[in-house]
Amino acid sequence: MNLLAGQVALVTGGGGGGIGRGIALRFAAEGAAVAVHCRTSDEGARDVVARIGAAGGRAVVLRGDLADEDECRRVVREAAEWGGGRLDALVNNAGVQPVQELAGMTAADWRAVVDTNVLSVFACTQAAAEIMRQQEFGGSVTHIASIEAAHPAPGHAHYSASKAAVVMHARSAALEYGPYGIRVNTVSPGLVDREGLAGDWPEGVRRWQQAVPVGRLGRAEDIGDACVFLASRLASWVSGHDLVVDGGMSARPTW
Repeated sequence: MNLLAGQVALVTGGGGGGIGRGIALRFAAEGAAVAVHCRTSDEGARDVVARIGAAGGRAVVLRGDLADEDECRRVVREAAEWGGGRLDALVNNAGVQPVQELAGMTAADWRAVVDTNVLSVFACTQAAAEIMRQQEFGGSVTHIASIEAAHPAPGHAHYSASKAAVVMHARSAALEYGPYGIRVNTVSPGLVDREGLAGDWPEGVRRWQQAVPVGRLGRAEDIGDACVFLASRLASWVSGHDLVVDGGMSARPTW
């Protein structure tokens, strides 16, 4: 449908085999030129860029450690320079999700998750907004949050807290950047399938499939579709919103 024709987009954490890859490929399929960020997964990022190029699109790999504020700003700046001085869409997807009991967690453990999942969102958004506010039509920023921002899971206290912070950051940024034509939203996925998930966590996958109203795990392209919508003109009056993409799981009663 070419919903993003002519746009320049940056997808952080786009080199992995999961959600980031799905978002980058969907953006390219809808006509955007895509800067695909990675921290260590160079091979995966190059594969995404190659797939986009083979389909007639335009993409580039940008590497950086987004736990570092200066690196966040550099990656955003380089994406805009590659895009000819503009940046229309930013998807803050990069993040970590370790499993660790709260009782044994150290402050360093906590910071390792929060600094990656929240600081990167703050710094990348701030850097992108400096560019977008100079553009005629502003821009769109989408953070990848999680249904765990509202429904915590055992061993995920630091992750759940970080994603709750991401949701509130988007609402605050929507309020302050809105006058410049910049829309900021979150997408909160449920359990999204990836290679090896069923083998790594068979009991969790089984429970999810039994409980989710639509009867399946999410796919990376499901999250990509939501991000495409929020970056497109179809969502031109949508800002400060958390779009839950979980197959209806959040609608289930907990009692």
